Amino acid sequence: MAIMVNLDVVMAKKKISAGQLAELIDITPANLSILKNNKAKAIRFSTLEALCRELDCQPGDILEYVKDEE
Repeated sequence: MAIMVNLDVVMAKKKISAGQLAELIDITPANLSILKNNKAKAIRFSTLEALCRELDCQPGDILEYVKDEE
C-alpha cells in the first residue's frame, strides 16, 4: 500500500480513544476502525478535516506516502 494511515499513532500521542474520537467527528466507530487499521480505500476531505481539527494536527501527520517495494 502506498498511502499509510498513521491515525493510531496520532491518537496515542493525543491520548484519545477511538470511541471518543468517533463521537467527536461524528462517524461510526466501525468506520474509524477501518481508517485506523489501514483498510480504507478513500477518505473524505470533510473527515480528514474533522480529524485534524479534533487531534490538532496536520493531514501529513495522519497520512504518509510509502514507496512500494519492487
